[in-house]
Amino acid sequence: MKAIGWLVSVLAAFFVALGAGGALGAMSQKEKDKARAEIAKMERDTLAQLYRLQPGAKATVEKAAGYAVFSNFGVKIFIAGSGSGKGVAVSSGSKKRVYMKMLEAQAGLGFGVKKFRLVWVFDNDKALNDFIHSGWQIGGQASATAKKGAKGDAYTGAMSVGPGVWVYQMAGDGLALELTGKGTKYYKDDDLN
Repeated sequence: MKAIGWLVSVLAAFFVALGAGGALGAMSQKEKDKARAEIAKMERDTLAQLYRLQPGAKATVEKAAGYAVFSNFGVKIFIAGSGSGKGVAVSSGSKKRVYMKMLEAQAGLGFGVKKFRLVWVFDNDKALNDFIHSGWQIGGQASATAKKGAKGDAYTGAMSVGPGVWVYQMAGDGLALELTGKGTKYYKDDDLN
């Protein structure tokens, strides 16, 4: 068990260093604008997909204090895996956009590539601000299952991951029934903000 913990720590340190290495060369304004445009397109496409899969989610997102949309790509080979992604958090009131990153490390036997998208919904400003300013970490023991009824049909297909925080996860053409982002850290993208 200590070996797995050590491996997760090494993978996390490696990918943090890799992310920091990219920051050594400052992005030009043109590169920043292009990256923001790509994230905006991913956001629009992801929300459109969610609304097709779960029509009630549109009203839920529109009534929320804010939301965040992320795209993730990960690879797992034998006992080590990692993933990364980018996204944006949006305050419904101010319309302020905060660009963010996500980093994932996993341990355990397996092989494969996964790509998924997440839509976070925040019931209140505190939950949104905590996510933006403190980040969010889903630990190795965290697991959430899609539930219906906690807040009526509005959150059908969403997973409650904390007080006032809900997540829709889409993999392929459907909603996932279990959150697979264990060992994932969300944080501000200093290059794009």
